[in-house]
Amino acid sequence: MEFTSEHHAFQNTRQIYQLLVMYYLDGKKQSDIAAETGLSVATINRLLRQGKESGMVEITIKSPWLSARQLEADLAKLGGLQEVVVAPNVAGNEEQSLQMVGAAAAEFLLSRLKDGDVIAITGGKGVSALVEALQPGRKYNVQVVPALGCVQGKHYTDVNHVASEMAARLGGHAWQIHAPLFTDSAEERDMLMSISAVDQVLAKARTATLAVVGLGSIHSNSSSYYDLNQSARHASARIETSGARSELLAWLLDATGQPAPFEDNRRLVGLTLPELQRIPFTLAVVAGRNKIDPVHCALQGHWLKAMVTEESTAAGVLELAATEGGHYG
Repeated sequence: MEFTSEHHAFQNTRQIYQLLVMYYLDGKKQSDIAAETGLSVATINRLLRQGKESGMVEITIKSPWLSARQLEADLAKLGGLQEVVVAPNVAGNEEQSLQMVGAAAAEFLLSRLKDGDVIAITGGKGVSALVEALQPGRKYNVQVVPALGCVQGKHYTDVNHVASEMAARLGGHAWQIHAPLFTDSAEERDMLMSISAVDQVLAKARTATLAVVGLGSIHSNSSSYYDLNQSARHASARIETSGARSELLAWLLDATGQPAPFEDNRRLVGLTLPELQRIPFTLAVVAGRNKIDPVHCALQGHWLKAMVTEESTAAGVLELAATEGGHYG
């Protein structure tokens, strides 16, 4: 029996409608929908976005920017980024928004990935969401290497765990770093980074063809920076005095996107920001209204080449930039 193009269009629209109901009304996770329908998370993310862009979903954003594609173009121009992906956000549900961003970032990464790539990676909730959403159609001969020291305690702060999980999903090889993220002093940091086992890992990270990083807020008790640096929870006055407003690669950045004069920056075991900048393609994965100011600040440093975020964050960054004036390019 042959089907007409109209029948195929109807079936496609019906499938998108079912996915929209499961995701937005039933509140199901994309992974659960994938298990029920047999579709990949990447396909579900694409169809959800297709349904939203076709007008089947209405999401109200208090912003002068309404189109995801326009948001992508405006944010890329503002920050001098090569590529931006803006995923639809789920109002009032940060967990689902992060999951949506992770799925979009995973699909974007796979679209660029090739055999032989070396991926430098950090921890973080956004990076972990990307890793959890990875469903490649084949194995990739890649290496995944930590870009900084390790903090145990939570799965998303343990960069060795995140690197191992990404490598396992891609079919590649993971490197491990056996050093803490923060040392007790700058002198201890210099000594630790000169040890061959640590130096070898970071030297490999410097040869990366891709970097996948998180971008953190610091003016919130839930900020993952305080999971990375426990002692900083008692240093809020010093952080405020330093002018720090954003976190990238565990470095605290000021309003201009440059390293803030906060002494803990001198105790970091990992790549420097100029070393990150020299990696050919650096991708930040970020979601949440509390990331608006950190993104705004970090973009001014020109450390990144690409970003995956969601609508409310992207719109908020553009609104903040318009308020403060200027353009970072």
